[in-house]
Amino acid sequence: MLITRIQAYRKKFGLSQAELAEKVGCRRETIGKLENGKYNPSLRLAMSIAQVFGTTVEDVFRFDEEGHVGFLD
Repeated sequence: MLITRIQAYRKKFGLSQAELAEKVGCRRETIGKLENGKYNPSLRLAMSIAQVFGTTVEDVFRFDEEGHVGFLD
């Protein structure tokens, strides 16, 4: 299962889904689907999102093989 921290980063940076989508060149609906775990991003999109937040892809996206939900902070 792919888990993302997009929503947390968006809120930290004060961005709406539409604003983030514009910055990374996708639709607002795509950001919503990513946040809800209903869409797996391309590598290019994942890298673009991480770049907007000034972090790594691994910090924004994680693959959880054990079925755990959420991030360990």
